[in-house]
Amino acid sequence: MKQQIHPKIFAAKVKCVCGEEYEVKATKPEILTEICSRCSPVFTGQEEKKVIIGQVEKFLRRQKKKS
Repeated sequence: MKQQIHPKIFAAKVKCVCGEEYEVKATKPEILTEICSRCSPVFTGQEEKKVIIGQVEKFLRRQKKKS
C-alpha cells in the first residue's frame, strides 16, 4: 500500500439520541446518529405495514368490464 494516502482508521464510538452506544471502525473517532437499530420503528416492529389486499381481484374485475 502507498504511504500517506489512506485515511486513519479509528475504533469509533457511535452514539444515538436514544442512549445506545457501540463501537465500529470508521474514519472519525465519534459518530452521532438520530436513529439506530434499537429505536428505529423498522427494527422494533412499531412501523405499520401497508398490506395491499385484493389487487388481483381488482385487476380481474377491470378485465371483465373491458370484455
